Amino acid sequence: MHPSASFSATLRTRLDDTPGTFARFAAAIGEAGASLGAIDIVRVEQDTKVRDVTVLAADAAHLDAIVESVRHTDGVEILHVSDRTFLLHLGGKIEVVPRSPVKTRDDLSMAYTPGVARVSQAIADDPSAVWSLTTKQHMVAVVTDGSAVLGLGNIGPEAALPVMEGKAMLFKEFGEVDAFPIALATQDADEIVAAVKAIAPGFGGINLEDIAAPRCFEVEERLQAELDIPVFHDDQHGTAICVLAALLNALRVVGKQLADVRIVTTGCGAAGTAVTKILLAAGARRIVGCDEGGAIYRGRPGLDDAKRDYAELTNPDNVSGAADEVLDGADVCIGLSVPGAITRAGVERMADAPIVFALANPRSEVEPEEIEDLAAVIATGRSDYPNQINNVLAFPGVFRGALSVGARTITHDMQIAAAHALADVIAEHELAADYVVPSVFDRGVAPAVARAVAEAAVREGVARDHPEVKR
Repeated sequence: MHPSASFSATLRTRLDDTPGTFARFAAAIGEAGASLGAIDIVRVEQDTKVRDVTVLAADAAHLDAIVESVRHTDGVEILHVSDRTFLLHLGGKIEVVPRSPVKTRDDLSMAYTPGVARVSQAIADDPSAVWSLTTKQHMVAVVTDGSAVLGLGNIGPEAALPVMEGKAMLFKEFGEVDAFPIALATQDADEIVAAVKAIAPGFGGINLEDIAAPRCFEVEERLQAELDIPVFHDDQHGTAICVLAALLNALRVVGKQLADVRIVTTGCGAAGTAVTKILLAAGARRIVGCDEGGAIYRGRPGLDDAKRDYAELTNPDNVSGAADEVLDGADVCIGLSVPGAITRAGVERMADAPIVFALANPRSEVEPEEIEDLAAVIATGRSDYPNQINNVLAFPGVFRGALSVGARTITHDMQIAAAHALADVIAEHELAADYVVPSVFDRGVAPAVARAVAEAAVREGVARDHPEVKR
């Protein structure tokens, strides 16, 4: 088990003020497999002490077991249990804050009536002025229909809101981009497209989030064609950028070239398809994608349109078989699917110095401990292992760069530039098997990605050419 802050609680406890009581308390926590965090004295009473003690668990059931273990400890009384993750979400995680104070009549008359009318008229006379005179130049809409949320699936727009708020937080924290969550009460592609088009004037970019495949492909494609601002499905392209960056560095570690290696992926939904496309665009030649039915090959019965298109792009030898079988001789395995998609036996069949990215979350396609003696490089989507592939390494910088030059779209070349910039954050002498992707808290990541994206946008001619846009 891997205790983490995502399943942590603060236990307010009353302990007898006698020798050995706290030792029994700490032992109960340890015996339950928890990690002990902060310990604070709340107050000292006549014969007892009230303490707040933070514990970290592996999941919700584990947290319950820890509480029960403590509850049965002599001399210890649990007064209250506060789930720290739920406390963080009380009232939501974001707010709107004015950039200018409104403390006097003059402030009010300039920020609102009557002064604001002059600014509105200026935009009416010259619509391009909206980029300099409103939040549009640094505002992104985070749009979902709640149909493919994290590992939870189709839980609806209301339940998706905490995730969208979190996304907005990360935009601001890591990219200095303002973002607002938009949860739509529809899962109809036509209605989603219409809704996003209707709100687009207030935003400089659209980040599509947690929309199920294949609907997400249609929605993104139509919006990209019909809007003149970047439309980016992060589940696809943010993941793809991070995977390409990590793979470029992992290949340097093992001394192989992207054009030469054979790659097997598991999962051919939104993320799997986007990863495959960016790898091909970056120079990969041999990719075999697998779904629950095994390898996707041309002519395989029962393929939908999206997977038939996928088959045309991949599997040049038209091999068939289960994922473990297809791994025979492969250099790289990239998991974007479900726990158990591959096994240790499959990794044993891989070529020398195999690279395994097992990115399903919270449980990987194969547990890293099972293959740590086999794989030369392992990456996961989890924060409790080295080499965490997390989209926060990509999307804040991608949008920061695109917005800084008023980009009309985010092209494949801009995405590849982002991946190379992300990979290059790690200097050659720093590269190691357990360090092929930067920390999500490396503050040099977003600016580096932003510069590369902005330069690529200008190079490709998709940047707006007007003086209000900062370059």
